[in-house]
This record gives sequence, C-alpha cells and structure tokens, in this order.
Amino acid sequence: MTLELLRANLLSPIVLAFGLGIVATLIRSDLKFPDELYTALTIYLLLAIGLKGGAELAETPFAAFWAPALATLALGVAIPLWSYALLRRLGRFSIADSAALAAHYGSVSAVTFIASLSFLDALRAPYEGFMPTLVAVLEVPAIVVALLLARVRGGGGGSWREVLHEVLAGRSVLLLLGGLTIGFLSGTSGLAKVAPLFVDLFQGALLLFLLEMGMVTARRFRDLARVGPFLLGFGIVMPVLHGALGTWLGGLAGLSLGGSTVLGVLAASASYIAAPAAVRIALPEANPSYYLTAALAITFPFNLTLGIPLYYALARWTHGG
Repeated sequence: MTLELLRANLLSPIVLAFGLGIVATLIRSDLKFPDELYTALTIYLLLAIGLKGGAELAETPFAAFWAPALATLALGVAIPLWSYALLRRLGRFSIADSAALAAHYGSVSAVTFIASLSFLDALRAPYEGFMPTLVAVLEVPAIVVALLLARVRGGGGGSWREVLHEVLAGRSVLLLLGGLTIGFLSGTSGLAKVAPLFVDLFQGALLLFLLEMGMVTARRFRDLARVGPFLLGFGIVMPVLHGALGTWLGGLAGLSLGGSTVLGVLAASASYIAAPAAVRIALPEANPSYYLTAALAITFPFNLTLGIPLYYALARWTHGG
C-alpha cells in the first residue's frame, strides 16, 4: 500500500512540476518566474486555504476543535525544545544556530501543508476543515519558544517587539489568519461567492507555485556540502519522528485519518517563510546556510516526495487500518 501511495504522490502534477523546476535550474534553463508572480501566487494560496478553513471552522463545534488545537500547541512547544537540545549536544552547533534551526523545525511549511491537502484530495480522503487554523496555532509558539531559548542561553539580538511584529505581521500568518477570519465570518455562503477564483483555480495555481519552488530549492543544492552529514541526517530523520508523533497525537485528539495525516505533516515540516524572517531579526549571527538549506533543500523536498505518503501510511497504522 505504501508503494502505491508513493507512486501516486510522485506522479502527481504538483510533485512533477516541482521536479521540472529542479531540472530547469540544474540544466541552467532561462526559465524564470517574475518576482511579482511568485509573490502573487503566495498571497493567493495562503488566502485561499484560509478562506476555506475559516468557512469550515464556522461549521465546527468547539468540542471537536479544542483537543486537536491543544495537541498542536503541545507540538509547537515541545519540538523546538528537543530540537535545540539535540543540535547543541550532538550536533555541536552554536547557541544561535541551534535556536535558529529549532525555530524552523518547530514551525511549519505552509506549502507542504497545502501539498498534503492536495494529496488527500486526490485520494478522496476526508479531513477536518479547520486544519488551516492549526497552521496558525503551530507557527507562532514554535518560533517564540526557540528564540526564547536563545535569549535564556545568552544569544540573540533585536527586540521582542520587532520579532513578534515580524512573525505576526508576516504574510504567511497574516494571510492565514485574515483568510480564516473572513471565511469564518462570511461562512460557506460567502465562500461560494468567491469559489470560482479561490476554490476552482486552486490546483492550477499550486502547480505553478511548485514549479517555482523547484527552482528555488535547486538553487540551494550548492550549499548542501556546507551543512555536513549531521544536519543532512537531522533534516530527514527528525521530520519522520515528528511526523510519526503528529499522526499519533492526531488520532489521540480525535482527528480523522486525513486530519491525523495533516497534523503529522505539520509536525514534520520546516518553515522557510515565517521563521527566516524572525530569525534574521532576533539571531542575526545565525548562519543562513544552515537553516535555509536544511529547511528548503533537505526537509522540504523529502516531505513533498516521500514524507507525505509516509505520514499517511503511519496515520493508517495508528488508526488501525
């Protein structure tokens, strides 16, 4: 079953588009996305997923939501704590680099999350509509915990006001929370009015975005030699462990098979939008080659190609399937 899931995922249009972007960069093609289009696609995807999630959240009883939200918050606090300890003690990274990496791996990749929804939609596997809310629940605490660790251990710069502003006003959190609010207040009837743009065209926009992400990822491949074997292993092993923990907690919190898969994906992913912006302010001495390369050139392609079907298989196992 796992091999069938891998084949279905690897041959999906968005993963193939991601691969095309990598190939385009490796063969030095003149293919290039205008910066304005990349920004527009980012805005569209985050707002679209927020709108849909908000409309579904409006229909969700609080009793069905509080346990998954609490499980997600626990992941957001715990993952940066043990990631920091592992990076410091076994990886021998500096305080700043350990905290920066912990912030990235405790936080979440919105694109990996969106790809997981596309994967589940292709399988016709249902999932809870409030899952986008959990992205916002996981995003902020993980970054704050990791940066607090750096402060306690004697590293870091920049004021907390600047850091929190960068996190909360950054486009990923702002658009997700804004979309959730709009969708929640307008409900399913309001979503229906904008569905031709924000629902029907979603998959096509995602394909274009993954094409660009393939090119962005390939441009970081040259930095892989700098990160060393420990970080290479960390960027693959930790997401698998976090993904397994997330799927287990999802089942414990009452999530469906699809919902548990998504929570596993959230736990396994590494941020490369919100976290880098906050780290740049709070930990300017941290090495971007470590945290950007690990998140973008190691963990992101692993999760997109192999991780998502693996977490689905783990969720099936934890659900007794």
